[in-house]
Amino acid sequence: MTSVRHPVDEVPPPGRLAAFGLQHVLAMYAGAVAVPLIVGGAMRLSAADLAYLINADLLLCGIATVLQCVGLWRFGVRLPIMQGCTFAAVTPMVLIGTEGGGLRAIYGSVIVAGVAMIVLAPVFGRLLRFFPPLVTGTVILIIGLSLLPVAGNWAAGGQGAPDFGVPKNLGLAAGVLVLVLAVQRFAPGFLSRVAVLVGIVAGTAAAIPLGFTDFSGVGDADWVGVSTPFHFGTPTFETPAVVSMLVVALVTMTETTGDFIAVGELTERPVDGRRLADGLRADGAATVLGGVFNTFPYTAFAQNVGLVGMTRVRSRWVVAAAGGLLVLLGLGPKLGAVVAAIPAPVLGGAGLVMFGTVAASGLRTLAGVDFRDNHNLTVVAVSVAVGLLPVGVPGIYQEFPDWFQTVMDSGISAGCVTAIALNLLFNHLPGGRTSAPVAAEAPLLESRGGEDAVEQSGEQRV
Repeated sequence: MTSVRHPVDEVPPPGRLAAFGLQHVLAMYAGAVAVPLIVGGAMRLSAADLAYLINADLLLCGIATVLQCVGLWRFGVRLPIMQGCTFAAVTPMVLIGTEGGGLRAIYGSVIVAGVAMIVLAPVFGRLLRFFPPLVTGTVILIIGLSLLPVAGNWAAGGQGAPDFGVPKNLGLAAGVLVLVLAVQRFAPGFLSRVAVLVGIVAGTAAAIPLGFTDFSGVGDADWVGVSTPFHFGTPTFETPAVVSMLVVALVTMTETTGDFIAVGELTERPVDGRRLADGLRADGAATVLGGVFNTFPYTAFAQNVGLVGMTRVRSRWVVAAAGGLLVLLGLGPKLGAVVAAIPAPVLGGAGLVMFGTVAASGLRTLAGVDFRDNHNLTVVAVSVAVGLLPVGVPGIYQEFPDWFQTVMDSGISAGCVTAIALNLLFNHLPGGRTSAPVAAEAPLLESRGGEDAVEQSGEQRV
């Protein structure tokens, strides 16, 4: 009897593999380079050092993505997960860089945080039973909703742009959005699955004669650029910097857990405790490499979760190919300059579809939760409210301690912690009700790995 290969493990033909992979790269590129730009800009680094940080970041993004998708021993979740620098680390790293020891102190704290993530990965793997569909659906919904302002900022021209919000920016974003929807609805098979790629390429082509962008910077970029270990000097290990980065590590692991579960839902390969631990262990290894090769902590990129759901392309090898493309971009600054020329409104139009898809996936998960005669509606309502508070009111926690801001300024981690705590309060502590029939099955999914878990999820849908 021939075993049927799960869609996650299928390898598309080379042409489609490259197209699907490029689509993932274009969807996450702006977010991937944002962290080195913000941190380097705050530290007033030279243009050459900023370019070096970006190349190092792209190189390690690619390596981390390949490790996560392909896997090596007990490292890698083996799902279609793109990796990028976590935004949770931006504020602590800016403070360390400007007031607490510079880049060398940043990299020392990043290395320690990565080691801590590797050590703590099995602990998080055993906590999966606290993520029933009530919690996972809420977290996925918050991920999608918290990303929508990112797409909105792109559509308006990019945060801080001098022409932010002008009609031509929003018009270009709307045109890309309409094109993506049209291709997805009316184009045949393969073309409909690369609707985002078509929208981004066509939008960029239209943007050139309209004056949105130009590719003059490509000629100035080098053909080859290699990131070497400890380029900015030997790391130093300052206690305040290490402590703040350890808090970031816990926040990152919480956010990544939500992303893994979301992708597991979308690909119909539920994440069990062992798979979760393997994925978090790969995050830690990538973070250690980040400290060595002059970049920052790594996490699963929520931007690409929506692309998996939208295109229904579930192969992890597609995202591994995207990782390979990122490695090429990191080693070839001229290629990176080409991608960097894509206007923000073009990305915004595509992002609205992708990020909205993530939120809709959360609603689909919550549709299987019982909301009758229990407190589950309260759990969802308060968790979403807490998760969106820092998104809707930036700086609301600016008077609180740094560690509190690190946790709560991220809507994803704030909402995730709240959902877990409220689910425990209402559904697990003595006197509470059990979550729901669907939620009660979560431990069963955890204890049964591989094909059994996939079969059960299929039975539930029927």
